[in-house]
Amino acid sequence: MSPCLGTCRYPEMKKTSCSLAPEGYPIIFFTALGTLAFAMLGCSVMTVIFLVLCWFSLNFFRDPERVVPNEAHVAVSPADGRVVKIERMEDPVSGETRLCVCVFMNLFNVHVNRAPVEGTVTAIQYYPGKFFNASLDKASKDNERCAYQMTDPDGKTWTFVQIAGLIARRIVCHTDLGDTLTRGQRFGMIRFGSRVDLYLPDGYIPAVSLGDSVLAGQTVLARRVSD
Repeated sequence: MSPCLGTCRYPEMKKTSCSLAPEGYPIIFFTALGTLAFAMLGCSVMTVIFLVLCWFSLNFFRDPERVVPNEAHVAVSPADGRVVKIERMEDPVSGETRLCVCVFMNLFNVHVNRAPVEGTVTAIQYYPGKFFNASLDKASKDNERCAYQMTDPDGKTWTFVQIAGLIARRIVCHTDLGDTLTRGQRFGMIRFGSRVDLYLPDGYIPAVSLGDSVLAGQTVLARRVSD
């Protein structure tokens, strides 16, 4: 079962401009309208509340362009946030035990997710679940999540998993089976606090350490071991 909302392809971007994720338009419009309505009614408390909510919505749904590295044999971070775990874990798609890098997104990070490598989407698996804090170990198996498997041009298989967090209630997918994604291309987002896990194929090692801050589509998260 997949919650995919359709296929959306974007070219690799090099600009540093910032736009908004379309998923945020209704919320931004509602909070902006509420701010204007309460201001016209002279209700200062509600005006301030809706103004803060509008600012938060604009901040949360921002979608800045990223400078995607063109270095060969590297994988970029699929999410903005902080590296909270680097260890061997069971790949939810293949069932193999693989080295995994976990990136936790707080409420103030950009929540648009990007493909870590170039490749073809060969599997999408959706798992309904609970909403524990996404930074906890049990979140990778108990929380609502959507797992993607991709095969890169070298035949290497990658898996990345969107995991809903304590507040998140919707995983958004913008890709489908058979799609070819470029490195750094947008493939979806998670609303309001979450995590993305990247399972590395054999021959790749992490290029980050625990606690590092990373940017989706821009920070090199893993690199192939030299032959």
